[in-house]
Amino acid sequence: MRLSIRVIPNAPKSEIIFLDSGEWKIKIQAPPEDGKANGAIIQLLAKHFKVPKNFIRIVSGEKSRQKIIEIFDLPDQNPLNK
Repeated sequence: MRLSIRVIPNAPKSEIIFLDSGEWKIKIQAPPEDGKANGAIIQLLAKHFKVPKNFIRIVSGEKSRQKIIEIFDLPDQNPLNK
């Protein structure tokens, strides 16, 4: 599954917001430095979707607030199995 998300770093609390327009907004407490926000996004999404962190990867937008995230939800889709 692929998600297009908008990230808001340095938020008061980390949370996932699904908007009526079908977009995802993710608020992260971590700052956008040294990959801290990206790591926090992956951790939050892993918890939300109940998958291991290595089942989630940033496809594009690693240094942008707009990102495309890919989530592998089945064991046979795990990139480590290929």
